[in-house]
Amino acid sequence: MLTWDIIKWILLAIIIINTVIAFITVFREKRDIAATWAWLLVLTFLPVVGFIVYAFLGRKLPAKKMGRIKTETQLELSEALDAQKKRFQRMRRPEENTMRVYRRTIMLFQSIDDSFVTQHNHVDVFTDGHKLFQKMLDDIAAAKHSVHIEFYTIYNDRIGNQLRTILEQKAAEGVEIRVLYDSWGSMGVKPSFYDHLRENGGQAEPFLTTKSNLFDFRLNYRDHRKIVVIDGQLGYVGGFNVGDQYLGRVEKFGYWRDTHLRIVGGAVYSLHQRFVRDWNASASTKNDRIEHYKPYFPEIDVPAAEGHTALQVVSSGPDSRLQQIKLGYLRLINAAQDHIWIQTPYLIPDDSVLDALKIAAHSGIDVRIMVPCKPDHPFVYRATQYYANYLADEGVTIYYYMNGFIHAKTMVIDGKMGSVGSANMDFRSFKLNFEINCFIYDHWLVDYLEKVFVDDIRNCHVITPEMFKQQPRWLKFKQRFSRLLSPIL
Repeated sequence: MLTWDIIKWILLAIIIINTVIAFITVFREKRDIAATWAWLLVLTFLPVVGFIVYAFLGRKLPAKKMGRIKTETQLELSEALDAQKKRFQRMRRPEENTMRVYRRTIMLFQSIDDSFVTQHNHVDVFTDGHKLFQKMLDDIAAAKHSVHIEFYTIYNDRIGNQLRTILEQKAAEGVEIRVLYDSWGSMGVKPSFYDHLRENGGQAEPFLTTKSNLFDFRLNYRDHRKIVVIDGQLGYVGGFNVGDQYLGRVEKFGYWRDTHLRIVGGAVYSLHQRFVRDWNASASTKNDRIEHYKPYFPEIDVPAAEGHTALQVVSSGPDSRLQQIKLGYLRLINAAQDHIWIQTPYLIPDDSVLDALKIAAHSGIDVRIMVPCKPDHPFVYRATQYYANYLADEGVTIYYYMNGFIHAKTMVIDGKMGSVGSANMDFRSFKLNFEINCFIYDHWLVDYLEKVFVDDIRNCHVITPEMFKQQPRWLKFKQRFSRLLSPIL
C-alpha cells in the first residue's frame, strides 16, 4: 500500500532523474547560453512534458543531413566573385563607382556568404497574394525550358491545386519541373499529392528527404525559403507561401499582407544557384541530382531587362555559424543615419539586434517597427508583444497592423538600402531555419518600399508605452514568460 512517504520518495526520484536527464540532454549538443538556459527551464520545470516539447523544438538535424547542405559548393561563381571582390576593395574615390556608398555592405556579404552583386535587375514588388499568384502562374505557363520551385508551404487547397495543375501541364509539354517543399511547413500534404506530376515527367522532393512528419516532427531546421526560378532568367523571392490563407481566404487571419519580389536580371543566377544546392542536398538518389547545371545559368549581370536595381541574394541557415542574414540586418541598422523602418510578423530579436535598435533610437534615428495585431502562434505572439513593449520604452515607434495579418519581412534604411525576403526578426530565422533575402541597393526601389510602409500605417494603431502599462497583469505575465522561451520559439 502506498503511503504519503512512499509517494514523496517516488516524486523526488522522478524529479532527480528528470533533472539529470535534462542536463545530459541539453549539454550533449553545442548551444548558445540563452538557448541552454531556456531548455533547462523547460526540461526541469515541466517533467516529462518538457521532453515532448524538446522532441519538437530541441532536436537538431542529423549530422549526415546537415552535411549535405554544407558540402554543396558554389556553382560557377568563384572566379567571377574573386574578381568582383577585388574591384570593390579598390573603390576609394567617389567618382570610381556609384556603388561606392554601398561598398562595405556588399563586401560583408561577399565575405560571409560568397554573395555576388548584380546591378541590372528589373524588380516588381507584390504586396497582394491574388496579384502575385496570377502573375506567377502566368509566368509558369509561359515557361519554355524549366520551372524550379522551393517553398516552405505548399498546401493541398485551391491555390496549391491550381499551381500543381499548371506544373503537371508544363511537365507534360516537356518542360523540366522540380518542386522542393518542407514536409512540416506543408503539413497534411502527402507525397502522393505529386504523383500525377511525376507521371508527367516532373519531380518533387521534400527538403533534406524528410518524407513524413510522422517520422520527422522537428519544428526547427526547416526550409523556410521561398524561391521560384523560370527558365533561369526570371525569379520570385519573398514572404508568401502557397496556400489559401496567403490570399486572405482563411477567416482567422483575414486579409494577408505580405511582400514578394519578381526579378528579371543577374540576381536570378543567385536564386537559381541556391535552389540547385538545396535540391542536390535533398534529392532521393544521385540520378535525381542536377549535375550539368551550366545550361541553367545565363551570363552574370547581363541586363535581361531595362533594370537599374542592384541586388545581393543572401542565404543563411543552421549549416553555417555566421547567421548571415542577421549580420546583414545589423549592418543596415548600424549604417542608418536618418530612419529604420521594419515590418515583421515576429519580433523576437537577440541581444545584438536589440542593442543595435536601442542605440539607433537613442541616437535620434527614426526607428519604426510594424507587427501584427493578432497571433498565428500564441507563445511567439506574446514574446513579440514583450519586445514591442520593451522597444517602445526605448523610443521605438511600434505599429500594430489592424487590417488582417501582416507577414512581410522588410527593412528600409534612409531611402538607400533595404531588404526583402523570408527571414523574420527572430531567433528562429537568425539561426534555426534556412532562409533567403534580397538586400537592395537602389533608392528608387527603396523609396517605393517606403511608400508601401507609409500606406500600411493607415491600417495601423500606434502602441505607446502607456498603453502597454495598462494591460492586465495576466497578459503581462504571459508576455514575460514567453520572453523566457524566446531563444527556442
